[in-house]
Amino acid sequence: MAKVRDQKLYVTVPSLFRCPISMDVMRSPVSLCTGVTYDRASIQHWLDSGHDTCPATMQVLPSKDFIPNLTLHRLIRLWLLSSSSSSSAEPPSPSSSADHLRPLLRQIQTSDDNVPGILSKIAEFAKKSGENRRSLAAFPGFDSAVVRALAGSNSLIDVAENAIYLLGSVFRENGKSTGERIRKLILDAREQCFDAMIFVLRNGSLKSKIETVKVLEFLACDFQSSKSISEACGLLSLLASFLKDGGEEINDAVLSLLGVVSVTHSAKVELVSSGVVEVVTKLLRACSAATAERCLRMLAVLATCAEGRAAMAEEPSCAAAVVERITKASKAAAADAVAVLWSLCCLCRNVKVRDEVAKRNGVVVVLLVMQRGWEEHVRSMCVDLIKVLKGACKNGLGLELGCYDTKTTHIKPC
Repeated sequence: MAKVRDQKLYVTVPSLFRCPISMDVMRSPVSLCTGVTYDRASIQHWLDSGHDTCPATMQVLPSKDFIPNLTLHRLIRLWLLSSSSSSSAEPPSPSSSADHLRPLLRQIQTSDDNVPGILSKIAEFAKKSGENRRSLAAFPGFDSAVVRALAGSNSLIDVAENAIYLLGSVFRENGKSTGERIRKLILDAREQCFDAMIFVLRNGSLKSKIETVKVLEFLACDFQSSKSISEACGLLSLLASFLKDGGEEINDAVLSLLGVVSVTHSAKVELVSSGVVEVVTKLLRACSAATAERCLRMLAVLATCAEGRAAMAEEPSCAAAVVERITKASKAAAADAVAVLWSLCCLCRNVKVRDEVAKRNGVVVVLLVMQRGWEEHVRSMCVDLIKVLKGACKNGLGLELGCYDTKTTHIKPC
């Protein structure tokens, strides 16, 4: 009997009923112009403290007025009445209990005091288990709290690194809907967030640098987000510098990111000016197969601009390194290699590069590649290459190529 008397009642609170600031059930829900609803006392305290942003979205408020959310108020009242008469529910797991998180998140949302210590505790909580990370991802207001901490890290490396870890381990690993929400929050506050990420890339541990690069790639989900990342002041040049003396893990992460965010002509020109073609060529000749594929992707991206093609033509071993890798690469990477060779030999008609490729048995290599089966545009590039390279071969291969007629237009000079 004593055992029964000691039991506690547990009620699961719908996340919709919690105030994103206090994490408690809202007594008087009111909505800002951003559409986010808060408890009146919490949001009033936030605004009276001098803030002019919506805590959940980080958007600057054009108006600080709010209106009562009467529908939600009625729903909460009905829920409270039904909960008071219901029986006990299953107790939450100690590791994922809202009681453990609520005070920490309240502090990080509403105060700048001891943010390093608070964020460190949350990061330790996340490291304990995947269940903890899923709980954090679903916890109301957690996403905005982490973004706020990152944006306000103010050269505090511990805060920035822990925020990056949480963004990577909690949001990047926990589904599409969570990812879309965190992307919007970061991109809305991109100047401050990108500054903090650049600070980590310059001063953080190797592990934090790699995680930052992965978070940036996670954010680059479309053209506009990729463009925003590439335009962050000094970011592309900084990333390019890692390729000169970085290890394989960070090289892979950087190459993958650069292949995604280099969507504008100015971004490609900045990378070419940073010496990426020379560095990637050296990597291509000595790296693992996985890294080589990322190198070929990077070169294929740069080959779509005139500056990139010129830099590759001037790099003595670039074309040769591409030829050496093409037959051993995956289908996607081989297509990138074909695009690079076609850009240099056919689009630019660079005689020096053409002769170099021909010396390396280029005709035979391209014929071998063609046997893999391709989409029409890749096959067209291969046929163009064979025509050009055959003309450069001193002894020829006696191939009858007159039946092939191509109109390769997928790469246009810019």
